[in-house]
Amino acid sequence: MPDTSVTPQQLETQIKEQGDKVRAAKGRGAQKDEIQGLVNDLLKLKADYKNLTGNDPPGAPQQSSKQKKKDKKAAPPKVEAGVTRLGLEAKKFEDLPNWYSQVITKSEMIEYYDVSGCYILRPWSFFIWEVIQKWFDTGIKAMGVQNCYFPMFVSNAALEKEKTHIADFAPEVAWVTKSGDSELAEPIAIRPTSETVMYPSYSTWVQSHRDLPIKLNQWCNVVRWEFKHPQPFLRTREFLWQEGHTAFATQEEAHQEVYDILDLYHGVYKELLAIPTVKGRKTEKEKFAGGDFTTTVEGYVSATGRGIQGATSHHLGQNFSKMFNIQFEDPNSTTGEKLFAHQNSWGLSTRSIGCVVMVHGDDKGLVLPPRVAMYQAVIVPCGVSDSNKEQLNTHCSEMEKTLRKAGIRTHADLRVNYNTGWKFNHWELKGVPIRIEIGPRDLKNNQVVVVRRDTGVKTTLQNENLDEQLAKLLDTIHDDMYNRALVERDANMAVTTNWEEFCQLLDEKKIIQAPYCGAIPCEELIKKDSARTEVVDDKAPAMGAKSLCIPFEQPGDATSQTCIAPKCCKAAKAYTLFGRSY
Repeated sequence: MPDTSVTPQQLETQIKEQGDKVRAAKGRGAQKDEIQGLVNDLLKLKADYKNLTGNDPPGAPQQSSKQKKKDKKAAPPKVEAGVTRLGLEAKKFEDLPNWYSQVITKSEMIEYYDVSGCYILRPWSFFIWEVIQKWFDTGIKAMGVQNCYFPMFVSNAALEKEKTHIADFAPEVAWVTKSGDSELAEPIAIRPTSETVMYPSYSTWVQSHRDLPIKLNQWCNVVRWEFKHPQPFLRTREFLWQEGHTAFATQEEAHQEVYDILDLYHGVYKELLAIPTVKGRKTEKEKFAGGDFTTTVEGYVSATGRGIQGATSHHLGQNFSKMFNIQFEDPNSTTGEKLFAHQNSWGLSTRSIGCVVMVHGDDKGLVLPPRVAMYQAVIVPCGVSDSNKEQLNTHCSEMEKTLRKAGIRTHADLRVNYNTGWKFNHWELKGVPIRIEIGPRDLKNNQVVVVRRDTGVKTTLQNENLDEQLAKLLDTIHDDMYNRALVERDANMAVTTNWEEFCQLLDEKKIIQAPYCGAIPCEELIKKDSARTEVVDDKAPAMGAKSLCIPFEQPGDATSQTCIAPKCCKAAKAYTLFGRSY
């Protein structure tokens, strides 16, 4: 009998957390007995849920009798004796969810945690975030932005002050209600974003136009208690980000900063992550709640045919300064008239790391852009024997020091408990851009063999000026990775003015630029009518198209076209980029 003191909601949470443990165990290649034990516990929780409610747990797949018979017949894959489970056991374009889970765990980017939707960022992934931080921090400081830190807790009164803005976050707000065994007099929210935390202070600090501009940024964590299926980096309950909050005396200054920040975000993706993005403006439906307008950089994941929001820069207008009384005396007024400040906010998160995995990864594992890789080159001694081991290892260690001194992040893998082939696979899985192979013949000929992770191409290079040759190669790898992603993105970005073609292109995993009138009901209709009513393939996406952005670079004049929405006869205002999205 199930424990009737447990509620269905508690069981749902336990099922989700147990499912995370099963996926984590599979991802790290745990022993069969361990995985089976975790699966048995999961099945028991699901059975308890069904006994208690009479229904299957939310998200449980509904199989036809034909599919059940087919699954019964299908034999599980056998692992041959002596074969390790180091490599990936799923293919990117065949089973993306399982591939993604395996890549981020086996490459040692992520470790699953016992709180569902929260994850441990291991050094291999956190280094990427550190590089992004350093690059972006340098950019914003050159614009006069200063870093600060505000508390993570928000009073209920502060949240109530901006109901319109917080409405979008309300279902995701996590609340602290107890201290030890005592109930708090008033629940305290954990920040989902920091407008309500920061702007009361801005009101105190701003009295005169001389107190402006305020340009502050904080690197912090936020919590959004997502109830949808969490995915590491892409959709998590806690994540790291930067959030900039600025206030200006004039609208012109504020507008300029919005676009300057957007250019920096575009630079993060292009110059560091080798990912092309579309710069544009969000529609009224998709803009930041409470803001005047939102700008964005949008990426594309070819394996799913979905767009992915990379970062956003918002102009808040005077909406928040009026809510929080951020005002100053008009310097041109003789009567002491007050003016409200013009504000912006902008943010980039660790979702960017997930973009790197999804865009560049392949069936061997990660493919890291050189500028964010912890190790840009790994040295592996080959053909090691008792007679040459000391000489080879000494040479590899000296080369490691030389390359590091030249600014190339290098690691010599001199471990004796793993063979050469295992090391090759290990560093391929982790996505290191360059592998340097050094054997007895290479020592004799004063050369190395260099293997590119992104293409697998092997080249023999002389040791003379090796640091300069590798530095150039790393830049070439970055440019090639960016250009491949750009070609792939452009091949899957279409333009149409026809509704039937729009739906066909969507099912072909394209993102589509189409004329749109800007009306919210039309956007809702586009999403509804482009969704699949029948699922032909379980792995094919069924959701409808949502607007990603109104691209700044338009494919043509949309004003001569009719809105793409079915039954809408209004003239379009601009070509808008639509697609399925994360």
